[in-house]
Amino acid sequence: MILDLARLLLFPALMAFAAASDLFTMTISNRVSLALVAGFFALALMSGMGLYDILSHLGAGAAVLVVAFGCFAMGWVGGGDAKVAASAALWFGFAHLMNYLLYASLFGGALTLLLLQFRQWPLPYPFAGQAWLDRLHAKESGIPYGIALAIGALMIYPETEWIKAVDLARFALP
Repeated sequence: MILDLARLLLFPALMAFAAASDLFTMTISNRVSLALVAGFFALALMSGMGLYDILSHLGAGAAVLVVAFGCFAMGWVGGGDAKVAASAALWFGFAHLMNYLLYASLFGGALTLLLLQFRQWPLPYPFAGQAWLDRLHAKESGIPYGIALAIGALMIYPETEWIKAVDLARFALP
């Protein structure tokens, strides 16, 4: 039961926290990425994931980390975004990696277009002065891409072996 609850809640909660953190502060703490990595290893070991599968997941995470830090070096994404993307890739492995990257890219593009349009209009008076909205509205600020990474991850997560292994009948109401 505890293992099933962890499979159901840990990854989604951490990704939602990363998205909210990026929205409100334009930063994602290293603790979120570290918690994602630690959570993966804890659940992988508790679930009996084999060494080959763990290494494969590590390979997916490392591949995304290399590409994401290249994007960070070019100034295209933030460092927190790069680390969260790699941490999410660790959970998905190569089996779901392309779908995750596709969803994250599509949601990231939509978010970028939405924010660029939002920044063209003046901020309504009742919302002016709220630090997080001022930061989000500022034309010189970046895009909180952690939101797109989280939405993409939450779209793919139900298709993964993490969720397929959960005995959902245990959680059904009588």
